[in-house]
Amino acid sequence: MTTQGIHTIDTGFVRPQFDAAYLIVENGRGAFIDCGTNFSVPRMLAALGEAGITAAEVDWLILTHVHLDHAGGAGELIAQLPDAKLVVHPRGARHMIDPSALWAGASAVYGEAVMEREYGRLRPIPAERVVEAGDGHVIDLAGRPLRCIDTPGHAKHHIAIHDARANVCFTGDVFGLSYREFDTDNGPFILPTTSPVQFDPDALHASIDRLVALRPEAMYLTHYDRVENVAKLAADLHQQIDAMVTLAHAAHSQPDRHAALTESLTDLYAGRAEAHGWRQGREALSRLLGMDIELNAQGLAVWLDNAQRRAQ
Repeated sequence: MTTQGIHTIDTGFVRPQFDAAYLIVENGRGAFIDCGTNFSVPRMLAALGEAGITAAEVDWLILTHVHLDHAGGAGELIAQLPDAKLVVHPRGARHMIDPSALWAGASAVYGEAVMEREYGRLRPIPAERVVEAGDGHVIDLAGRPLRCIDTPGHAKHHIAIHDARANVCFTGDVFGLSYREFDTDNGPFILPTTSPVQFDPDALHASIDRLVALRPEAMYLTHYDRVENVAKLAADLHQQIDAMVTLAHAAHSQPDRHAALTESLTDLYAGRAEAHGWRQGREALSRLLGMDIELNAQGLAVWLDNAQRRAQ
């Protein structure tokens, strides 16, 4: 579906309708928002043809943040876009210019073999093609302003992009996850996403509120696609962030904290999904959300440990 020049691209990462990137076309010029992995690059280039523009007519590749499901293919894609510049949060810029630390950190968690198979080797981007986007930075896409908003909470290097022309926000991971498999007659089902090391619930609450205050008609999520009824979904996110923090505190004294957290998070999401009218059951939910539950458990544990160290 294309709305006001906005094209959704399924990057192909993990499963269909799991990981989205976007192409905005205005007056024959293009801007990508996020790009998936190296293996997503052919899909990104194919989207240009479908939108009626060429690689030479792309001015920008904008990253919401540098996690690899959003930015892993940035170097390979920029190499195919002769005139485009990369736009990224100032904290993420160095990792795009020299991705060695990003690669080493992820490889330490997942292993080299998994990294090569799932993401492909990261390609550096020349520094002169990288633009650091602080809060309020405005990207000009052929006269269409795209404003970058500093939105920490999921990651410290996260921006959302407000497209005033379409009155929508591209939210990366800061406005949660909403997979289409969970849609019911009650609309989309949404849940927050932490990151393994930089989750900050207070900052995430504030970032969500800041985006809602813009009164957008819709949010474009990386995971996955356009969602409307923004105020309701924001309230759902706020409730769950608070519930997740409560679960983290409750699990802290458990012998196997991680197992306790994954179990309690599964209970939380399964109960909310059922109340939302989703009837496929806990096993199906665990299969679809297993990766996200694992990451949320990790993020909550690291946040809890950091909070306790600060309190000492």
